[in-house]
Amino acid sequence: MRQIALAKRQGFWDLRAAGNFIGGGTGTGLLMISAAAGLAGLEVTIPLLVGMGFVMAGLSLVWLEIGKPWRALNVFFHPQTSWMTREGILAAPLAFCTLGFVATGYPALLVAVMVLAGGFLYCQARILKASRGIPAWKQPEIVPFIIAIGLAEGTGAFLALGGEPSAAWITTALVAGLARAMTWRAYGQGLLDSKAPAGTLECLGSSTALALRAVGLAGLSLILLSLFVLPQPLAALGGILAATSGWGVKALIVTRAAFTRGPSIRHTPIRGRGVSRTVEA
Repeated sequence: MRQIALAKRQGFWDLRAAGNFIGGGTGTGLLMISAAAGLAGLEVTIPLLVGMGFVMAGLSLVWLEIGKPWRALNVFFHPQTSWMTREGILAAPLAFCTLGFVATGYPALLVAVMVLAGGFLYCQARILKASRGIPAWKQPEIVPFIIAIGLAEGTGAFLALGGEPSAAWITTALVAGLARAMTWRAYGQGLLDSKAPAGTLECLGSSTALALRAVGLAGLSLILLSLFVLPQPLAALGGILAATSGWGVKALIVTRAAFTRGPSIRHTPIRGRGVSRTVEA
């Protein structure tokens, strides 16, 4: 009996769970670049509020997914062991600092927003990494991949929301998009090397995954082109494609590529005095 034949897709996390990673990644990425732009002297009230809205929308989806929503407070009780608890703990001060800057314009709050948003995004990546029963999630390369996706989504959303984009912010979005492409490649290679379940590999090599990759590359191309011609419309369109392709990738990883590895029987018993045989997983 082969391990691959026994692998099953998990059924605990659905699109609502994927929505938390989508909202959290886009929101924190948008908050970080908006805070940087604010420190550079730009008006960033709308991007900051939109970014915080994404984060809160993602957390709300997790709350709706819980069978008994009022038990959500239990998430705050285990910060020493749970990355989801750490994520939840960071949400309140992140919202406080974001709204505090919008209300007061105090620049030091933008530094706090950048740090807290980066911590929130890192916690999200580690939530998946800690799910050891799902090879597509526990793969070590998932951490930089999720972080890169969030930064690509956030910088793309910033270009879509901003006014006249400057070369600095367009270049930042390009770097984030390239980082996502590189970490995606490393993540896929890591799954192959670790002999991930066939269902996972098929999902991430499917026409849907290839289409999402093409959309991301198209967005990256438009952002690059905006450095030379029509910066505002091309950067905005490229940013939208960068963000939405990231959403699709996360939904795919969380809901469709999340197969268990299945039981592994290292030795099969044999009657009599024969030697047990090893079954390769």
